[in-house]
Amino acid sequence: MHFPSATARLAGLSYLGLIAAGITAEFVLRAPLITSDPAGTAAAIAGNETLWRLSIVADLVMATLDVALALLLFLLFRPVGEPLALTALILRLLQMAVIVAQLPLLLAALTAADPLPLIERHAAGYDLGLWFFGLNGLVMAVLLRRAGAPRGMPVLIGLGGVVYLLGTATLVLAPSVNSALEAVYLLPFAAELWFAGWLLRGARAKVRG
Repeated sequence: MHFPSATARLAGLSYLGLIAAGITAEFVLRAPLITSDPAGTAAAIAGNETLWRLSIVADLVMATLDVALALLLFLLFRPVGEPLALTALILRLLQMAVIVAQLPLLLAALTAADPLPLIERHAAGYDLGLWFFGLNGLVMAVLLRRAGAPRGMPVLIGLGGVVYLLGTATLVLAPSVNSALEAVYLLPFAAELWFAGWLLRGARAKVRG
C-alpha cells in the first residue's frame, strides 16, 4: 500500500516528539527530585518548583502530540480497514485521557508535606492508562500486517501491546511480579522507535496477500 508520505512523516515527527516529551517529563525533570524520603522529596520539589512544573508541561506536550498522532494514524490506516483504524484511534485517545487525568496529582504534590503517595498514585494511574495502549498495540499490529509494513514490525508492535497489558494486569493482581517486568518494557520502546522511524521515512509498504 502507498501511504501519503507527508502525512506519514508528520506522524513520525509527532511520534518521536511525544516519546522525547515523555522521557523528558518522567526521567529528566521529575525522577532526580524523587527519593524514598518524603521530607527530602518535598524539599526537592519545593526547591525546584520550576522544573516540576515544566515536567507537567512536558506531559501536556506529550498528550497533545499523542492526540495528533492518533488522528494521523487513523487517516493513514483507514484505507487498510476503517473499523480497526477507528478502534485504534479510540483506544489511543482513551489511554491519553486516563494519563492526563492523573496530572492534577502532580500539581498537588507541589504543596504536599508528603508528596510520595500522590506521585505513586500518578504512576499507578499512568500504568492503568497503558492498558488501553496495550489493546491499541494489538490492533495496530493487525493494521501494520495488512498494510505490508516491514517484516517483524507487526510482531514487535503486537508483543509490545502484550507487555503493556501484562504490566497493567500485574499492577492490579500481582504487584510483586509487576516490579520484575521493568526491563521488558525495552521491547515496546524499541518497537515504537522502529514504527516512528518507518513513518518518518514515508512509511513505504506493500500489501501482502
